[in-house]
Amino acid sequence: MADITKPKVNVVLVGMGWTGSIMGMEMTEAGLTVVGLERGENRDTNPDFAYPKIADELTYAVRYKLMQNLSKETVTVRHSINDDALPYRQLGSFLLGDGVGGAGVHWNGMTWRAYDAELQIRTHYEQRYGKRFIPVDMTIQDWPMTYAELEPFYDRFEYLAGVSGKAGNLNGQIVEGGNPFEAPRKRDYPVPALKDNAPASLFAKAAREVGYHPFPIPAANASQAYQNPYGMQLGPCNFCGYCERFGCYMYSKASPQTCILPALLKKPNFELRDKSYVTKVNLDSDGKHATGVTYMDGQGRSVEQPADIVILCAYQMHNVRLLLLSGIGKPYDPRTGEGVVGKNYAYQKNSSVSVFFDQDVAINPFIGAGSGGQVFDDFNGDNFDHGPHNFVGGAYVSAMVTGGRPIGQSMVPDGTPKWGSQWKKALKDNYLHSFNIGTEGSVMANRENYLDLDPTYKDVYGVPLLRMTYDWKDNEVRMSQFVTEKAALVAKAMNPKAFTPHPPKFGDHYDVRPYQTTHTTGGAICGDKPGNSVLNKYLQCWDVHNVFVMGASAFPQNWAYNPTGMVGALAYWSAAAIRERYLKNPGPLVQA
Repeated sequence: MADITKPKVNVVLVGMGWTGSIMGMEMTEAGLTVVGLERGENRDTNPDFAYPKIADELTYAVRYKLMQNLSKETVTVRHSINDDALPYRQLGSFLLGDGVGGAGVHWNGMTWRAYDAELQIRTHYEQRYGKRFIPVDMTIQDWPMTYAELEPFYDRFEYLAGVSGKAGNLNGQIVEGGNPFEAPRKRDYPVPALKDNAPASLFAKAAREVGYHPFPIPAANASQAYQNPYGMQLGPCNFCGYCERFGCYMYSKASPQTCILPALLKKPNFELRDKSYVTKVNLDSDGKHATGVTYMDGQGRSVEQPADIVILCAYQMHNVRLLLLSGIGKPYDPRTGEGVVGKNYAYQKNSSVSVFFDQDVAINPFIGAGSGGQVFDDFNGDNFDHGPHNFVGGAYVSAMVTGGRPIGQSMVPDGTPKWGSQWKKALKDNYLHSFNIGTEGSVMANRENYLDLDPTYKDVYGVPLLRMTYDWKDNEVRMSQFVTEKAALVAKAMNPKAFTPHPPKFGDHYDVRPYQTTHTTGGAICGDKPGNSVLNKYLQCWDVHNVFVMGASAFPQNWAYNPTGMVGALAYWSAAAIRERYLKNPGPLVQA
C-alpha cells in the first residue's frame, strides 16, 4: 500500500518532455484536470540555462549534467540471448535525458517528416522488390496510419517549434531549393532556413556537382524571431555552437521550456510534480482498466495518484519498462516470436567521412547550430533502386557542424598520436580547416533485437531494470557501407588535401562506449491488430483502453531520420483522438 494517496484527477502524465507538455496542453484545453509527473528536477531557461554558465563543455557535454544518473537507474545490455547482460554504467552510445523538458532540452533540433513509403514499408518493399527481398528474421511492419492522416499534425508541431526550413513539395508542386523527395506539405515551414556556414556551403556545392540534391536541414533552431500559436517567443539563433547536450540560453532552440511550458504552467487545471519517479501503472482486479500510477516522491515516499486516463510520455526505454513492470501486454519472446511488449527494438547505423583542407580554406567550426547545415536524401528511404544492393533502408548524408568545442569536437587526421607534441601540432594545424560529412542510417527491426526485464539487476528502489538485447545485422552494415561510398564521392569533389571514410565492418558488434545516437525506438509498437503490436493507431493500448503511450517506443522499426518530428506529430494525433472521440465514449478507439 502506498504511503500517500492523492485526490483523483482526470489525467496523469508520466514524463514532462515534448509529449508530456503537448498532452498537458491538449488535455487541459479539453477542460480536464491534469497532473504531470517528472522523475527529474524542474528546470527552466532562466536560471538553469543562463549564459555564461551553460557554455561549459566539461559540465554538460563531458559530465552530462542534464542526463540521467546511471547509479540510480540504468539499462542492462547484451548482444544475444546467450550472453549475460551487464549494466550500462557510463553514458556513451545514447544519452538518457533527465528533468523537466527531457531530451527536448539537450537535442540538436533536426525535425523531419516521414516518407509515405516508410510508413507502409513492408507492403512497399514486397510490392516493388518481392516478398523474398525481406530477410526472414526482419520483423518490419507497416505503420497503422498514413502520411496523409498525419500531415496536419506534423504541421502543428513544426509551427509549435518554429522550425526553420525550405519546403520541397508544396501541395504536390516540387519547389527548387527544398527536398525534391519529400511528401507533399500544405504550407511552408514557419520561418526560412538557417543561413549556411562554410561546411554547409562547400558540401552543397560538391553534392550538386556529383548529381545529388542538397537542401537545408529542417531545424528547430529559429532563423529569425518567431511567436508560436501558444504565444511563446523565440529569438534568432546566433550559431554559438552549444546545442546538443545543452539548454539554449538564447530562446532559439525549440524545447518544452521555450515553446509550451510557460503557457501550460499557467493553467489552473494543471499541476507539475518533479522528482516523481513512477514505478507502476496500477490496474483494477481484472487487469483491463488502469486506476492511476504509483510513484516515489523526493522524500522517498510511495505515492498513489488515481486517474481516469494514464498517458505514458517518458523516454522510449522508460515507457517499455513501465509497461513490463505493470503487466500491460504480453512480453515478447524471441524464441517463439510471440508477445508484443519489448518487440522490435531498433537503433540507427551511422558513419562519417573526415575531410581536411589546406590552411587557405577557413572552416571555422565554432560557428555552429544544432541543425544548421545541408543534407541530401538521394539514398534515404526508397528514393533509389534497392534491387541490386541487397538491403532494406537507407540514410541521409549531411554536413552539419554543430560547433567547435575543444574537448569533443576537435579533429585530427587518422594516424595522429593520441597525445603529446605531434597531437598538439595536428590539432593546431587542422582545427580551423576540417569537418565531418555524416551519414545517419535506418535500422530494421529484427527478431533477435528486443527489450525485457532484467532478472538480476534492479534500480535504487529495488525495481527490475530494463534489459536490451541488441547487435548489428548484416542488412545495416551493407546499407551503411553503400551510403558511406556516396558520401566519399562528395568529399572528393570538394578537392580537400585529405579525406578518410569511416564505414562499418562486417563482424563488428554493437559497442555502448562511443556516442552514436539517442534515437532508440520500438518496444511498444503501434500496429493494426493486437497480435502484432502493443498500441493501436491512436497510441492506445490494446489491452488497457485508458492507457496511451507516446514517443518513439511506438515506432515499428527505425528510419534514418531523427524521431522528434514524428514523435511530436503523433502526440498531437493521439490527443485529437482522445479529445474528439475517447472523452465522449471511453473505450477502444479501434476494434480488435
